Amino acid sequence: MPLVTVRRALRETVSGLPREFWWLWTSTLVNRLGAFVATFMALYLTLDRGYSAAYAGLVASLHGLGGVVSSIGAGVMTDRLGRRPTLLVAQASTAASVALLGFMHDPVAIAAVAFLVGLTSNASRPAVQAMMADIVRPEDRVRAFSLNYWAINLGFAISSMGAGFIAEFSYLAGFLIEAGMTAVCAIVVFLKLPESRPERTPVDKAADGKVGLGTVLRDGRYMGVVGLSFLIALVFQQGAVGLPVAMGEAGFTPADYGMAIAVNGVLIVALQIPVTRFIQHRDPRRLLVISSLLAGYGFGLTAFAGSIGVFALTVCVWTLAEIVNAPTQTGLVVRLSPVHGRGRYQGMYTLSWSAAALVAPLMSGLVIDHYGAEWLWGLCAVVGTVAGVGYAVLMRRLPDEETNTGAPALAAAEPEVSAA
Repeated sequence: MPLVTVRRALRETVSGLPREFWWLWTSTLVNRLGAFVATFMALYLTLDRGYSAAYAGLVASLHGLGGVVSSIGAGVMTDRLGRRPTLLVAQASTAASVALLGFMHDPVAIAAVAFLVGLTSNASRPAVQAMMADIVRPEDRVRAFSLNYWAINLGFAISSMGAGFIAEFSYLAGFLIEAGMTAVCAIVVFLKLPESRPERTPVDKAADGKVGLGTVLRDGRYMGVVGLSFLIALVFQQGAVGLPVAMGEAGFTPADYGMAIAVNGVLIVALQIPVTRFIQHRDPRRLLVISSLLAGYGFGLTAFAGSIGVFALTVCVWTLAEIVNAPTQTGLVVRLSPVHGRGRYQGMYTLSWSAAALVAPLMSGLVIDHYGAEWLWGLCAVVGTVAGVGYAVLMRRLPDEETNTGAPALAAAEPEVSAA
C-alpha cells in the first residue's frame, strides 16, 4: 500500500474527534499499560502461592462477582451523579484496593480483596462508555470505540510482555505498578475531563423518571443482545483464566504465557483500525455471527496446541474475532440505548461481561481439574456456535437502522417505573 494512502487512512481515522475524547483515550491507555492483576492472577495463585486451579478460579470468580455487583450501581451513578464523579471514585478506589491485594497472604483475605478489586475496577466502565457516547458524534462512534479499544490493547500488548518478566522477579511489584498507573488515570480525569452528561430539558427529566432498571429489563431486544454478549464474553475470558492455567500445567512459564497472549494485543494494535474501516459500513448481523464462530473455534483449536508457536497461532484466530466483535457490538449497544438512560443501559451491558468474569474462572478451573483442558476448549467451540446461532436469529428481528435516542419501552401507555 502506498505511503500516501496509509497517511490518508490514518488522518481520516483520527481526525474530527473532540479533545475530550483524546484525554479519555489517554486515560484508557495509561490504565492498560499498568494492567497486571486480571492477566496474571491465576499464575500468581497457582505458581507463586501454590493454590489449586479450582481456588484460583474461585478468586477470579469473586473478582468477577465484584464486577457484577458494581455494574448496575455504577450505571445508576453515571446517570444520577455524572460520568466524571463516577470515574474519579472508581479509579481512586481501584488504585487503593490493587495495592492492598499485593500485601495479602491469607487465602480468605486474598479472596475478599480480590472481590473489592473487581467491585472498584469495573465501576468505571459504564461511565467511560457513556462519556464517549456523549462527546462523540453518532456517525463517529464506531470509529471512536475502535480507537479506544485499540488503546486498551496497545497498553495490554506492552504490559503483558513486561508483566511476564516482572512476575518472575516480583508479583508485588506488579500490583504496585498497576496501583500507581491507575492513580495516574484518576489524575488525568480530574485535571482534563469535564462532566459530559447532557443537560436535561423538562421533557428529558420527565422521561428520566420513567427509565429505571425495570425499563432495561423489559427491553427484550436489548436483553437479547446482553445475553449473547454474556456467551461471547464467556469464551473470550478464557484467554485470561483458562489459557494461563492450562499452559502452566503443561509446563510453560509465566513469560511463555506473556509472549503468547501478547500476540492478542499486538494483532489488535496492528489490525483494529484498518479492519474497523473495512467493516464499519457492513452488515452487523453477519459480522456478529462470523466473530462468534471464530471466537469459539479459535479457542477450540487450543486443544491441539503443544508449543508456544501453536498457542500463539490459536490466539491469532480468536483475536480476529475480537477485532470484529468489539466495535460492532459496542456500536449496537449505543444505538439501542436512550440518551437519558445511557448509564443504566451501559451498566447492564457491562453486567454481561462481569457475569462472564464470574462464571468463566469457575468453569475453567473445574473443567481443567476434573476433565482436562481439552474439554474446556471443546466447550468454548460449543458456546461460540450457540452465540453465533443466537445472533443470526436475534438480528433478523432488528430494524436496519436504530437511533441512539430510541426509547424501547417508553410508549405513552406504559406505566411509569421509578428510577433505580
